[in-house]
Amino acid sequence: MFLNDTKHEAESKLLLLYIIDKFEITLTNNQITEFIMENELLNYFMLQQFLSELVDSALLEYIKNEDYYYYLITEKGKNTLNYFKDRLSKDLLEKIDVAVEKRKKVLLKETQISANYIKKSQNDYIVELKVVENDITLFDLKLDVVSNKQAKLICDKWKKKAQDIYGDIIKLLIE
Repeated sequence: MFLNDTKHEAESKLLLLYIIDKFEITLTNNQITEFIMENELLNYFMLQQFLSELVDSALLEYIKNEDYYYYLITEKGKNTLNYFKDRLSKDLLEKIDVAVEKRKKVLLKETQISANYIKKSQNDYIVELKVVENDITLFDLKLDVVSNKQAKLICDKWKKKAQDIYGDIIKLLIE
């Protein structure tokens, strides 16, 4: 039984390395956890334990970047994955590939389009809308609005229609 548990742990860690490598972008703990839970691959506690062990064994790095921490597969992690990847079932890898591609599109959209607001005073909110592409800010607009309701509405619309709104603004400025 112990041998079977060890084999399952090793495969789960390989799977985590595969997922993080497959995304090809840095991932926060929350992003990894959401993906794992949505696809019912591991339970939360095992996931956190395995991530910690992968960092301790230098197969993953846990790096701070400005406001958040994220995971990055190391060269040692990539070599280990390439050497042992054939121990993971082809069906599972295909399922992961499809799920990663779907999720990657959502994550890229989330990182490229942002909308936030802060309360400045009683009836004064600052809304900041951004479009970022390849770490270059293409568009950054700050608005002063009079209510929390307006700030939320603007942020929600921006998140849903940023590409259209951004395109309309550029068009208006060029014409």
